[in-house]
Amino acid sequence: MAREMGGDIKVTSGPVIERPGDLAAILTNLHEQDTLFIDEIHRLSHVVEEILYPAMEDFHIDILIGQGPSARSMKLEIPKFTLIGATTRAGLLTSPLRDRFGMSFRFDFYTPDELGVIIRRSAKILSIEIDESGAAEMACRSRGTPRI
Repeated sequence: MAREMGGDIKVTSGPVIERPGDLAAILTNLHEQDTLFIDEIHRLSHVVEEILYPAMEDFHIDILIGQGPSARSMKLEIPKFTLIGATTRAGLLTSPLRDRFGMSFRFDFYTPDELGVIIRRSAKILSIEIDESGAAEMACRSRGTPRI
């Protein structure tokens, strides 16, 4: 996707972005046409989500400088980027965040046969011997999702 958009991809996850400043740092380091992929996006805090909304809509973030009565807000333009959010718990996304995405896709879980192919391929890449029954057992216990 990033290559098609003419940029690079930056990958992070919702639990890693604990504070608004964490997200601001990521967003200000993007370049024009980059893709930002946030795995487990449903785990972003509401405070962090608030920073994301203007970034998604208008490609700017609001930065608070200072504290107390002398604090002031500054609008900081950021490069145009593509945001991809992934979650297995779509019901936990807040409506304001979900509504800001232009597209939403739902992927089916892998079948045990498909997982078996993934497991055997991964074992080969990692130079690990695995027999058919072991791969089949792992595939059945994977609950439709390949994980390390």
